[in-house]
Amino acid sequence: MSSTTTFRVALRGDAILTNPRFNKGTAFTAKERKEFGLVGRLPWSVCSLDEQCQRAYDQLQARDTPIRKNSFLQSLKDQNWVLYYTLLSRHLHELVPIIYTPTEAEAIANYSHLFRRSEGLYLTFPFEDTMEEDFLEETRGRNIDLIVCSDAEAILGIGDQGVGISSAKSVIYTLIGGIDPSRSLAVTLDVGTDNEDLLNDKLYVGWPKQRVRGADYDRFIDKFVQLVRKHFPHSLLHFEDFGVTNAQRILARYRDSHAVFNDDIQGTGAVTLSCVMAAIGVTKSKLRDQRFIIYGAGSAGLGIAKQLRDAVVSADDVDEAEANKLFWLIDKHGLIRASLPDVREDLKAFVRPDDEWQSFAGGAEVKLLDVVKAVKPTVLIGCSTHGGAFTEEVVKAMAATCERPIILPLSNPSKLVEVDPRDANEWTHGKALLATGSPFPPAKMPNGKDYIIAECNNALIYPGLGFGAMLCQSRRMTDTMIIAGARRLASLSPALKDPDDALLPDFGDAPNVNFEVAVAVAEQAIDEGSAGVEWAKEEVRERAKDKQWLPIYGEYIYDKDGEF
Repeated sequence: MSSTTTFRVALRGDAILTNPRFNKGTAFTAKERKEFGLVGRLPWSVCSLDEQCQRAYDQLQARDTPIRKNSFLQSLKDQNWVLYYTLLSRHLHELVPIIYTPTEAEAIANYSHLFRRSEGLYLTFPFEDTMEEDFLEETRGRNIDLIVCSDAEAILGIGDQGVGISSAKSVIYTLIGGIDPSRSLAVTLDVGTDNEDLLNDKLYVGWPKQRVRGADYDRFIDKFVQLVRKHFPHSLLHFEDFGVTNAQRILARYRDSHAVFNDDIQGTGAVTLSCVMAAIGVTKSKLRDQRFIIYGAGSAGLGIAKQLRDAVVSADDVDEAEANKLFWLIDKHGLIRASLPDVREDLKAFVRPDDEWQSFAGGAEVKLLDVVKAVKPTVLIGCSTHGGAFTEEVVKAMAATCERPIILPLSNPSKLVEVDPRDANEWTHGKALLATGSPFPPAKMPNGKDYIIAECNNALIYPGLGFGAMLCQSRRMTDTMIIAGARRLASLSPALKDPDDALLPDFGDAPNVNFEVAVAVAEQAIDEGSAGVEWAKEEVRERAKDKQWLPIYGEYIYDKDGEF
């Protein structure tokens, strides 16, 4: 969208001032004020977007806590999309942690007490019979490219939050991926909550019943997915914060019939794959040469294992069964091996045989240090939320048999990280290649140089993966499309130019990085025949530029038959 874009709008007076898509506030021109009945509804001055942005930033700075800043920004989004996204884009490093992780978790935890205005679509289990009617009330007349849905069972760091909202993820898609916010929809799938604090809270705004599970849950989710497929067959359906018992199987159930994506599984896996690809570019080795220990076998850990495994198969032409042998997964009960009781079905491919661990007979737990000493890993990944799990002994044991150990403590927030990267850097004498899930200050190399700790943030890749799939109207989000995006992100690694630099680009470059990811994804979809468009691969970059939404005020003309 360019600054010369003209919109024919059917709203006038208070109706346009209260519509965040079209509201310009004091930036309405004198001509527009007269045409839309705003002369007496606005003060005299016509402000530029720059002036509005400065005023909004000054107001934001007057809020003294992150949650108050979050509340202010939410209010701004409800008023004026262009101003909201302009402010965020100009202060990306500062404000993304306010509207996303970690502050958004606090906002969701207090959702019922902070509630002011509904946003998006709420589909609640008792109203299953009217789901299609409710769905169409919200979407009728709209072109939807992106639907982000959540049942809020596994909100990062705080667990089950019942009626938690999906809007923060949609915001990142727009801010960093360039998705038109008028073409996205946040959906809350309220199936109850097992959080006793919420159930006992008189102000809780969600359905105050125990979570629905089993066949009833599956039927409810399926009805929603089929509505998406029926009414918006070319949209991307993003699953967010589903619990470990549902996330993998829901993704598996629908991924061959619609373009679906789970960021907790595939996004985490993709950005970690990019990080590993960048690291092996430094070590001049191949994926198939690595030995991976993944500490934490939940949705994120398994997603990382599968993404890395699939990349080994694709990039290095290794049989899947052989590629599985490169992985050792550890959960709270120790190494995932055959004699461990009640191993989840989705972990079976990575179960290690007991004959590898004969000295641990009788059900003895095989701990992280045991695995490190026996396996001699080249890559150690943490997604356990077990703070401090990568002890000095563990890190030094790894470094003793690996010239440049790749250590990725990805748990967040930072208090739950498996090792402080500065400690890992010190214990390996500056040899470790490091990235974390939360921002950390640089570590000091032995030569006194700062080593930038890469932030292995999903937002470096998932908006681009989604934008690429939407751009080419892909019928599926295939593993090869995700790998193509991860490979493009890895190719942008500063470490490929300087091995002592960060493994991933700075988060401030996220919009440009995600654009490149989107181009790679769409090109791959066209190559493999997954795309739903007829234009050629060579057109992708220009079409992506044309499709990107930018926070710029257009010119408005009143038309009673126009947009509203």
